[in-house]
Amino acid sequence: MKLAIFGGTFDPIHNAHLMVAREAIGKFSLDRVLMVPAANPPHKQEQTPADYEDRYRMVALACGDDPRLQSSRLEEGGSKSYSYYTIGRVKETLGPNDTLYFLIGADAFAEIGSWFHARKVIEMVRFIVVARPGHVWNNPPGACVERLDTLALPVSSSEIRRQLAAGREPPELPPAVMRFIRERGLYGFPTANR
Repeated sequence: MKLAIFGGTFDPIHNAHLMVAREAIGKFSLDRVLMVPAANPPHKQEQTPADYEDRYRMVALACGDDPRLQSSRLEEGGSKSYSYYTIGRVKETLGPNDTLYFLIGADAFAEIGSWFHARKVIEMVRFIVVARPGHVWNNPPGACVERLDTLALPVSSSEIRRQLAAGREPPELPPAVMRFIRERGLYGFPTANR
């Protein structure tokens, strides 16, 4: 089996996240992508605008009926969401012939040397680094890296949150996610019963 971990705050998850996951599935013949919302991302100092449970539920809704995309609670809880521990938990479930990938944006990959147990993380997985065509970065020594050039438009979650707070429904959101945001009044989106 070929499995990839795709983590992030997903605050909120949007169509570009899904497009990247599906492009990786196609290019690298992945059987599944675990979509893992971070409960407490270590590189973010501020609190996420939506709480973990709401972000997890949006990821589950976005994955919908696609059996290749699976929402995961691997980083649920109060402790910091270190990829080192997430990767370790997934590896424990795999067989000797399975391959584990870590799907990551080029910007985040450029900072991997600052991660918790960075050297061990680099040894534990193969990386699929998502970049715009022509983007260049340096691979850390020992890293197994595959490149995924994607034409997915750069979508900013912070811009999506600004639009929602202004009462607009961004087209970059999957319909089920937008319905959930509307029902819950997330990100300051006005609800009918407020």
